[in-house]
Amino acid sequence: MIKRALQHTFSLLNIDYVQLNSKWNYKNIISPYYRIYYIDGGCGELTDQSVLLKLEPGHLYIIPSFTLCNLSCNDHLSQYFVQFFEESCDGISLFANNRTILKAEATDIDIKLFLRLLKINPGRGINRSDNPKIYEKDIFYKEYQELNNQQNIATYMETQGILLQLVARFLNPTIYKYHKKSIIPVKITETLSYILVNLHQELSVSYLASRVNQNIDYFSRQFKEYTGERPVNYINEKRIERAQYLMATSRMTYSEISLQTGFENLSYFSKTFKKFTGMSPREYKKQIYSVGFHQG
Repeated sequence: MIKRALQHTFSLLNIDYVQLNSKWNYKNIISPYYRIYYIDGGCGELTDQSVLLKLEPGHLYIIPSFTLCNLSCNDHLSQYFVQFFEESCDGISLFANNRTILKAEATDIDIKLFLRLLKINPGRGINRSDNPKIYEKDIFYKEYQELNNQQNIATYMETQGILLQLVARFLNPTIYKYHKKSIIPVKITETLSYILVNLHQELSVSYLASRVNQNIDYFSRQFKEYTGERPVNYINEKRIERAQYLMATSRMTYSEISLQTGFENLSYFSKTFKKFTGMSPREYKKQIYSVGFHQG
């Protein structure tokens, strides 16, 4: 029997059914969580840096975390939506090489999955003001995480199963670009976990190599072979993802976030942030405030 360990799990944030209009029109959105839409009426558009997709009834759409996109509706759009965080055992997102909006034709089962998810997770819509000054975002996230913690084991497992099924709808080879993966050596896997837990610490390549008793050059080659990235680039990418999360979920200052994510000074943090997101921290924060947590 072939054994495969499930490497990716998901944590529910919101699930709801909404009726949208022309006010649903936002540019340059980047969120630390995933979105999946099922459209059952009206029309709209989703665009990212490389694709424009029409929002059409009878179709599913996914926006992976940290994917820059635009959302718009000219008149009317009705949709089921679910928002959720991803966790992976190696710190590599399922869509790390596919951070683009994807579309799939919906089935009767997909519709039933959304209805079931709504039924077993009541009160998980976005019901507060869109004005970010009115609510505390860190409290907002903690509130929904606490709801997850309060789920009984049956509801938790069923919610997890539904999210996995919905994500799986976009993993068809005709939609999803598969990248062949080799079995990652234990020393590299352990290093990835160490990096994620210690982003606030100094993480030099020489130190990481010494931790696993490897030569720096050999360690760097192995790291790139199994992750697709050089150690420094991987570390900075994870630090910026963590910074985006902190900016969306807390009121920490840029200096505090810079320290929490391991950057030696605010200038280097700002420069690296713009390199990975295309925006300065201030521009990104402004974008978050302009959008808030609008429905969908």
